[in-house]
Amino acid sequence: MTLIVFEGIDGCGKSTQLERAEAWLREAGHDPLVLREPGGTSLGENIRTILLDPATEACPIAELLAYQVARAQLVHEQLMPARAAGRTVLLDRFWYSTIAYQAYGLGLDAHRVRSAIDLAIDGLHADLALYLRIDPTIAEARRTAAGADRIEARGLEYLERVRDGYEALVASGDLTAIDAELGPDQVFEAVTASMRSVI
Repeated sequence: MTLIVFEGIDGCGKSTQLERAEAWLREAGHDPLVLREPGGTSLGENIRTILLDPATEACPIAELLAYQVARAQLVHEQLMPARAAGRTVLLDRFWYSTIAYQAYGLGLDAHRVRSAIDLAIDGLHADLALYLRIDPTIAEARRTAAGADRIEARGLEYLERVRDGYEALVASGDLTAIDAELGPDQVFEAVTASMRSVI
């Protein structure tokens, strides 16, 4: 299995680039499996609905653990079988989001967050993890037109902390940064250039 992850603040164009990547792979003769986090399984989609509902009240640790429940099920039900079958997987978010949104965004202890992640992913790692880098103010302006879910509604200061988390992951070599403030075609050129290194 080749696992390619797309990461970034909401409004960075991540979903658009993932869709284009899927089409690009299919044109090249691949049959990619496209999944999202949280989601990709019945359990994960139910958890996603709860976590993103503005009416949901959850303390930071409860939020962290709920994401890990969805992630563990995705790994068990989808990602491990895909690895065994040798499929290419495009994943909209993975554990990197947890570091950015829960550790940096909510201020949870990074070591404890990592321990929870490690339990959920069961040794599974991405072959390529792309971070679509964008200024939070630009991302927020793009997103506002579509409305905000529970996480997005936390505002600009929260998004800036999330950005800091992503940048720390770039600095550690866990993420490959792509300038998402460029035009969509230029961004996609950078995406495909990176994907060619693992496909």
